[in-house]
Amino acid sequence: QVRLVESGGGLVQAGGSLSLSCVVSGRTFSAMGWFRQVPGREREFVATIRWSSGSVDYADSVKGRFTISRDSAKNTVYLQMNSLKPEDTAAYYCAAAPFGGWSRTRLREKLSYEYWGQGTQVTVSS
Repeated sequence: QVRLVESGGGLVQAGGSLSLSCVVSGRTFSAMGWFRQVPGREREFVATIRWSSGSVDYADSVKGRFTISRDSAKNTVYLQMNSLKPEDTAAYYCAAAPFGGWSRTRLREKLSYEYWGQGTQVTVSS
């Protein structure tokens, strides 16, 4: 059974940092992603990492502030979030893509991911 379990969300002041974790169990995947969603809006791409190569990609809104990484020994993907802004407030979701051939563009799309975690709330106060 595949499970993705996120943790690390919380409340932080603007300019602060948070680190999210996503523990993956049940099988291995070619790529992992982080998405976020605000009520009433579409779930949006944040970052992705290819598991074998470590190649990463970021949404323009988080580039230079967020860092995605993975620890193969722990089957865990991380999202380090620095210089947080109130507009980063959202539920953050970890996602797993089984197919290794997706392009960079396709890995920015929700439909490329087959499994999702339950989400963890990040709230940034001004």
